[in-house]
Amino acid sequence: MITGEKVELRPVSLDDYRRAYAWRNDEETAKLEAGSALFLFSHVPLEYLEDAYRKEILELDKREKGRFSIYTRGEQPEHIGFIEYRDVNIVSRRCTVGIGIGNKDFWGQGWGSDALKALIRYVFQTMNLRRVQLETWGGNPRAIRAYEKCGFVIEGRLREHSYIDGQYVDNIVMGLLRDEFKF
Repeated sequence: MITGEKVELRPVSLDDYRRAYAWRNDEETAKLEAGSALFLFSHVPLEYLEDAYRKEILELDKREKGRFSIYTRGEQPEHIGFIEYRDVNIVSRRCTVGIGIGNKDFWGQGWGSDALKALIRYVFQTMNLRRVQLETWGGNPRAIRAYEKCGFVIEGRLREHSYIDGQYVDNIVMGLLRDEFKF
């Protein structure tokens, strides 16, 4: 298990995917998570998520992608979101990460930052990667602040890259090098 100060990153269970049904069908949560892919991400039946669990988790090749459930630590752990690494390039020693805190009760309290730091420590120390990157859309300032809190820096902007809520918005590309990360 991968642990942070406040969270544990656990293997994803079918029950975790079932809990995501409510998050993916909540418009605000789904929009922040999916951006312009909202039409694909949200309004999905429970059966779709159960089938996706079989395809995305049970058949996962951890050399290419790792997906975890984020749980609070303590006496009564609570599942609050998901986090992943993907697009692993073992030659260049880099990957892309993504995170979503689906439970709104845990927004803006540092849970996501703690989970992200735990995953970054894992990919740098255990997987021996040297670069982590991510992409988010410009309309998610809370996520950008959380990423910067973890050490990510804005490396680029893809202008008018995504169409969200009737307007074109920029995508923000952020990166973090192993030498910059505070273990």
